[in-house]
Amino acid sequence: MTTENRFNLIDEPWIPIVDVGQVSLKELFSHADYRALGGNPVQKIALTKLLLAIAHAAYTPEDNDDWAKLGVDGVAKKSLEYLERWHDRFYLYGEKPFLQMPTIKAAAVQNFGAVLPEISAGNTTVLTQSQVEKNLTDADKSLLILQLMGFGLGGKKTDNSVVLSPGYQGKFNDKGKPSTGKPSASIGFLGFLHNYLQGKSLQETLWLNLFTQKQISDLPVFPQGMGTAPWEQMPVGESCAIAEVLKSGLMGRLIPLSRFCLLAENGLHYSEGIAHSGYKEGVIDPSVSVDFSTKDPKAIWVDPEKRPWRLLTALLSFFSQVSNKGFDCYQLRLNMGRAIQQIPTIGIWSGGLRVSSNAGEQYVSGSDNFVESIIQLRSSMLGEIWFANLQLEMDELDKLSKIVYGATFNYFKSQNMETKDQAALASNLFWQLCERRFQDLVSACDDAKQALAMRPIFARFVHKAYDTCCPNDTARQLDAWAKNRPDLRKYLKKPTKEAV
Repeated sequence: MTTENRFNLIDEPWIPIVDVGQVSLKELFSHADYRALGGNPVQKIALTKLLLAIAHAAYTPEDNDDWAKLGVDGVAKKSLEYLERWHDRFYLYGEKPFLQMPTIKAAAVQNFGAVLPEISAGNTTVLTQSQVEKNLTDADKSLLILQLMGFGLGGKKTDNSVVLSPGYQGKFNDKGKPSTGKPSASIGFLGFLHNYLQGKSLQETLWLNLFTQKQISDLPVFPQGMGTAPWEQMPVGESCAIAEVLKSGLMGRLIPLSRFCLLAENGLHYSEGIAHSGYKEGVIDPSVSVDFSTKDPKAIWVDPEKRPWRLLTALLSFFSQVSNKGFDCYQLRLNMGRAIQQIPTIGIWSGGLRVSSNAGEQYVSGSDNFVESIIQLRSSMLGEIWFANLQLEMDELDKLSKIVYGATFNYFKSQNMETKDQAALASNLFWQLCERRFQDLVSACDDAKQALAMRPIFARFVHKAYDTCCPNDTARQLDAWAKNRPDLRKYLKKPTKEAV
C-alpha cells in the first residue's frame, strides 16, 4: 500500500448517523443534535467503543463530581481538542495507518467479504442482496478495520504463520503448526450481548457511559487502569510490552486489537493479534454481563429467539437488595445511579450478533442474526420497588409462555400430531406480542396496581397465540381446542402475595 497519508478519519465522513448519513469524527463531536449511531448492532458497538476510547483519552474525569462538572459539552470540547492534537494518527493510509500493522504485510490477503460475518462467502447460500459482497469505499474500509479489532470471527481465515513477537507461541497448536484464529475479544464463543446507557443525543450517550478514574481503579479486572490509546502507541507484536499493558487496561477492552490487519489493493493482510483473556478468566468488556457467582462464570449471549428486553431484570439486578449475586454489567451498574440524578429518561440499549461455531470455525448461519433493542426508563421511577414489581411481572410472563407451550403441545398431542415445533411456535408468537406492550409494562411497574391492571392485555396475547397455532375448524380440532385452551384465572386474580 502507498505510504502517502490520506483519508483522515477526523475529517472524512465514514461514521453512519441516524437521519443524517455518514459524518467525520470532527463533525460527530461538533454537532450536539446527532441522535444516535447508524449501521448494524456490531458496527454500533465498535463505534461506541471507539468514541468512548477517544473521550477517555481526551479526559477521564476523576470522580462522579468531576464527571457531572464535565458535562456533555465538556466531553465534546475536550475530544475535539484531542483529535486536533493527534490528527496525524487517524489516517487510514500512510506510514502509520489507523489501527493497522504494516509489519503484518507478510500475512496472506483475505477478501473483504471473507471477514465480514454478514456476507455470504464460499458455498454459503445467498438469501438477500445485503449478503452479496460489494466494492468497499474508504469509509466502509475504515468501519471494517474498527469492527475487526473486537469482532473478528474465529477460524482459519487468519494467517497465523506470521508472528511479530519473537518466541510467541500463541499462534501455534500443540503440533507446532499455525493454529485456528481465536474469536476476537468482544464477540466471544457465541456472541456477547453488549449493553449501554443511551441519552437523547449521541454526545449525551457518550457522557453517560464515560467511566471515572475512581471507578476504573476500583475494578480489579483493569490493573493497568485506563491505559494508553493504541493509535498513540501501537504494539510491535502480539506479546510486546505495549500489548501486555493493553491486556490489563480499560483502553485495551475498548480497542482490543484482536486482529493485526493491513489494507491491501483488493482485501487485507489478516492475522490474529493480541489474545485477551476471556470471561472465564474474569476479564470482560464493561458492556458485557457475566455472572461470576457460580463455579463456572456464565455470560449473557445474543439469542435471536430471546430478545434483549426479556433480559432486563438480569441486566438490572443491581437494583435488588435481596441478593448481590447474579449477572453484573459494569457499564450499567456503575453509571446508572449518577445518570438517574442527571437526566429524566434513560435508555438501555442492548445488541450484538449471534454466531455458531464448529471445530474452531465461527460463522453466521441458520437462526443466527443481529439483535438489538432499546428500553426507555423514567429516572423518577427507578429503584428497588419498581424493580421488584417488574421482576414479579416478568416471572409471570415466563409462566404464561410455558402455559402457551404446554397447551399447544397437548392440543397437537391429543390428535397424534407433531408437537414440539408447534408448541415452540406458539410460545415465540406470545413473546412477539408481548414485545409490543413491554415498554408500557416497564413504565407501569412503579405502581403495583397499574402493573396488575395490564395483566388482561398479556392474557389476551396468550389466547391469541394459542388460537393462531391451534385451529378449531373441524369437530376433532374444536374438541382438542376447548379441552386445552389456557385457563388464566389464577394469573388474572390478584396475587396472594401482595405486590410491592
